[in-house]
Amino acid sequence: MQWESWSAFWDMGGRGFYVWGSYGVSFALIALELYFLHRTRKAVIRRLLRWRAVRFEDTGEDA
Repeated sequence: MQWESWSAFWDMGGRGFYVWGSYGVSFALIALELYFLHRTRKAVIRRLLRWRAVRFEDTGEDA
């Protein structure tokens, strides 16, 4: 497609709100997913480190 101007590009033939809104929602959901993945990863690492500390504390071994 060819656009006459930038405003025509952003308007997308009257469907700009739907098109750009879809991009915005998709971007927001992907960003939210990355945030939750990062938060979960940190929690798992903390849990594993606590488990390892308790395990080696009980056995008297060095980590």
